Order: sequence, then structure tokens, then C-alpha cells
Amino acid sequence: MAELALLVLNSGSSSLKFGVFLAQHGEIRPAFTGAVEGIGKEDGRLRLRSADGREIHDRKHEISEQADAVAAIADDIHELDLPPLAGIGHRVVHGGPSLREHQRITPEVLEQLAAASEFAPLHVPVALKLIAAAQRSFPDVPEFACFDTVFHKTLPEAAARFALPERFWQAGVRRYGFHGLSCESVLHALGAVVPRRVIVAHLGNGASVTAIADGASVDTSMGLTPTGGVIMGTRTGDLDPGVLLHLLRTGVSGVDELEKLLDKESGLLGISGLSSDMRRLHEVGENHEALLAIEMFCRSVQKTIAGFAAVLGGLELLVFTGGIGENDAMVRARICRGLETFGIVLDAGSNSGNAEVVSASGSGVRVRIIPSREEAQIARHCYRMLGNG
Repeated sequence: MAELALLVLNSGSSSLKFGVFLAQHGEIRPAFTGAVEGIGKEDGRLRLRSADGREIHDRKHEISEQADAVAAIADDIHELDLPPLAGIGHRVVHGGPSLREHQRITPEVLEQLAAASEFAPLHVPVALKLIAAAQRSFPDVPEFACFDTVFHKTLPEAAARFALPERFWQAGVRRYGFHGLSCESVLHALGAVVPRRVIVAHLGNGASVTAIADGASVDTSMGLTPTGGVIMGTRTGDLDPGVLLHLLRTGVSGVDELEKLLDKESGLLGISGLSSDMRRLHEVGENHEALLAIEMFCRSVQKTIAGFAAVLGGLELLVFTGGIGENDAMVRARICRGLETFGIVLDAGSNSGNAEVVSASGSGVRVRIIPSREEAQIARHCYRMLGNG
């Protein structure tokens, strides 16, 4: 079978990551990675590297919106020495109640995705624009939508349902869960032997915790949207619903302003008043608000891990992934401090060195750092949906 090239597009709030993968005989390997950063800003950049880390280019590239970034990526792709492009995979955050499987993009799928915009107004319209831009740049290449919500379709009703009347459940108001592609990539990295009870803490600007039993999601912190759950970079995480009613009555002018407050102005940024970047909060030292933001973040993750350990009836493996989870030893230590009652004990040296295994030799729970590989996971799905197993 001839080698195939696959392009994966992974959209962020002001960036667009992409990867080119080569596939043959069931094996997927990265060829190039890149990102368009600072979209909508004057100091935007386009970076491209080979899989071995060699820089192809890093140049200033002012791009007004993400859809325009696809054309810039296409120019780079056409200049690379690659086999013919066989498929394009898109990370789509939310497919609503109808799209609960990774699938090839058709006109019918686009209609269903447009109808799902009300479930994720910050994400789905951007995804639709990106898909349309990719269709313009690569008109003859099949495209595939890979949804972050698919992994969590196994949630039992008791975990997925909110305490609302039945009619809302029937209308699709439920816990969908996100970071599913990240969880899938963690399970792929674990290989054939996956412990029966696993918790994955995906900690970055967006953060979530997922309980996995026998390889299936049984509970997760994010809910109807990626705003819920643990505290995040600019998102509140879970709130007393009465807080929202109070804000609407006393100072927030409407839904749009409330949405901006919850998604863009809160979390680490809102608490600290300084930054949504955990690295920056560490750097400022003995600043009360910065220290409080770190403490509240770690506390919210710690409480969720403890709760999910109870849901699972015990725990065998705790995985940290995402930018903070993979790189911030202090945050991992703060989260795990107090979880000793669940058998979680870190090795200080391994943790400070960001080792693959950071639990102590006598820990009752193995604690690992496993990098999130969402783009590679999307490439695997695309390869399969092209009819390769």
C-alpha cells in the first residue's frame, strides 16, 4: 500500500496548530508540525518544523482570522516533499446531540454542525469557517470531523444528566465532556494494558479531569460546554447557578456580556488580575492574588480527582497531561498533596524533573506524565475512516 499524507487542523482561541502525518500499513508517524500564532494581531507568526525538531521556517505573518490561516498553511503544504494529501482531519470541540461519532464531513454533517452552534457558540462557527476554508484550499481532499465529545458518549445517565426536568434532557441539555481526543491519545500511549481505574487530568489554559473505567469515560468535569468543571486560564469552571442570576440582576447587562465574563475574563486571570498563564503567576512571587489563583486552581483539581476516585471505587493510575500537567511540577505537587489517603504519593525528584513516572516507589497509585497528542489521534481516526481498518 502506498504511503499517505494526512493534514490535521487543531484550532485554539488565537492560534491554529497543524500537523502533517504519514501513514502506511497501519502506522502513523509525524512528518511536520506547525502553528499560526497571534491570529488577529499585528505580531502574528507562522512556524513550521520537521518531526525531528528542525526549523523549516518561523516568520512574521499577520493573519486576521483563523480561516485565513488555512490558506497560509496550504501554501506551506504544497511546497513540502510529500505524498498526495489523502485526508484532512479537523478537531471539532462540540457536535451537539446529533454528532456523537468521528465522521467524514458531508453537506448533511455540515447542516447538523451548524444546528449545534447554540451548544458552543464560541467554537462551532469557527470550526465551520475552518472547514470551508480547507475545502477551498484543498477542494478534492476528503475532510473528517473528530469531536472532543465522542469519547464521553459512554457516560452513564447519572453522570451525564443535570438535575433539570426531563424536557431539557430530551432537548440535548446534558454533560457532553471535552478533551476527549486528549484522553484517547493517553489511552493509545498506554497501549494494550490499560489499568481498570484511571483518572486523566488535562491541565492547560483549558482544563478538565476525566474518570475512566475499563477504558471508557464514566465521569468528567466539563459539562454542556467547556466552561464548566475545574478553574481554567480565563474560564470560571463550576459556579453556583445563583451567582449567574445575581450577576444578571445586579451588573451584567445581558447574555453576551455574561458569556464574555465567564469565558474570557475569569479563572486564573480573573482571580489574579494579572495573567491567565500559570508560568507568569509563578514568576511574580509573593503576590497575594497570584498565589490565591494558583491555590484555587490546584484545590479545584484536587477535589475533582478525589471525587472521581470515589466514583471509580479506587484508583490505579493518575495521568497528568496538557501544558500545565506535563510541565508544572509545583502544581502537580500541590494537587497531590492531601491525596495520600487515596494512595497517591509523589517522588519529589522525579516530579521536579518531569519524569515519565512521578509517583514514589511505595505509592499505591501510579502517577504518570503522558503528553497529549491530539493531532496524532485525529490522524489515526482519519486513516481508519479512509478505509484502512
